[in-house]
Amino acid sequence: MSDMDLKLDGIAGGILVEKTEKKKADADQKKRMYASAFAYIRSQTGMNKKEFAEYLGIPYRTLQDWELGNTQAPEYVLRLIAYKVQMEKERGNL
Repeated sequence: MSDMDLKLDGIAGGILVEKTEKKKADADQKKRMYASAFAYIRSQTGMNKKEFAEYLGIPYRTLQDWELGNTQAPEYVLRLIAYKVQMEKERGNL
């Protein structure tokens, strides 16, 4: 293997590492965005975490993980919860 081959392998490896790190950073940013959106939706109800978990019929720990960004709720779940909260507020039930 020549010096040129080693340099090219090093460059290619660097690009792969950089892309992998960028994807991880993007995923982390998306998790934080979903977490803050979920916390905002809950804040619109005036409920604490325990009450909101009971209201939605989900385990408290799941809700806590979503708000802390430990796990990410699927996008459709976040949209459904936002819709439910909006409709309930419009109807005067919240």
